[in-house]
Amino acid sequence: MENLDETALNIFTDGSMYSHPRKGGIGIKFVWVGDDGNEESYDHEEIGYKGVTIQQMELLACIIALREVIKENPMIKKNTAKIVIYTDSIYVSSNQNNAIYNWPQNKWLTKNGTPVLNIDLWKELVKLQKKIGKRVDFKWQKGKSSAHTKAVDKLAKKSATSAIRPSISVKNVRRKKSKKSVSNNNLVMKGQRAIIRITSDEYLKKHKLYKYDIEVKSKKSDYFRSEQPIFSERLMSAGHEYMVRFNKNNKNPRIIELYGEMK
Repeated sequence: MENLDETALNIFTDGSMYSHPRKGGIGIKFVWVGDDGNEESYDHEEIGYKGVTIQQMELLACIIALREVIKENPMIKKNTAKIVIYTDSIYVSSNQNNAIYNWPQNKWLTKNGTPVLNIDLWKELVKLQKKIGKRVDFKWQKGKSSAHTKAVDKLAKKSATSAIRPSISVKNVRRKKSKKSVSNNNLVMKGQRAIIRITSDEYLKKHKLYKYDIEVKSKKSDYFRSEQPIFSERLMSAGHEYMVRFNKNNKNPRIIELYGEMK
C-alpha cells in the first residue's frame, strides 16, 4: 500500500495532451482503505476532448472527480472524513487557493494584472468543493512517481487518443511558421512597433479582451521569429499579419496600438 491518508478518499488525477491535431484527455483513480484495512480502488475512464490545453485537462480531471463523488458513484466509498486530490500539475496545486480567495476579489486578474485563463473551469472547481460538504485538500505529486500516478497517466493518454468531444473554449489556431517554441522570455516589451503574425486568437468574455499567440515577423527586429502569448483590446484574426505597438510590461504583455493589417 502506498503512503495514503487512510481516513480520506484519495483521488489521483492527471491530464494529457497531444499535438497535431491538438487533443487531450484525463485520468482519474479513486483509492481508499476498506473496512478490512486493505486498499481498494476504482479507475474512472473518460472520452477525450479536441482542441484543448494541458491546463484545461488537469483542471477538468479534478472537476470530474468531484462530480463523481457528488453523484455518489456506487464504485466509490462514501463515508470518508475528507477528500485528498493528488495532481502533478503545479498550475492546479498552486492556484487552487487563488481561485477561492484572491482572483474573484481582483476581478479575475493575477497579481501582475494578466487575465486569469480558464475562469469557468476554476469557478466550477470551487463550486464543487463547496457543494461536496467535506474538506477537500490538493496535493502536488510528481507524475509517474508511484503506481497510482502511473495508472492515471495511462488513463489520461488513453482518454486523449479517444478525443471526440468538442473543445472547451473557442480558439482559432493557425500553423506556426517559426520553429522556435513559445516563450514568455523571448520577446521583451519595450513599447516598440513590430510586424506580427497571429497564430491563435481567443476572446476572453469576462475581461473583454483577446488573447493571442503571436510570432514577430519584423526581419530587422532583435526578436524576429520570437513567439509570445499576449493580450489586447484590438480585434485581429489568426493567420493574418499586422503592424502593432507593444506596451512596456513584460509581466503583463499587451498590444496597445493596432496600425493595420499587412497586405
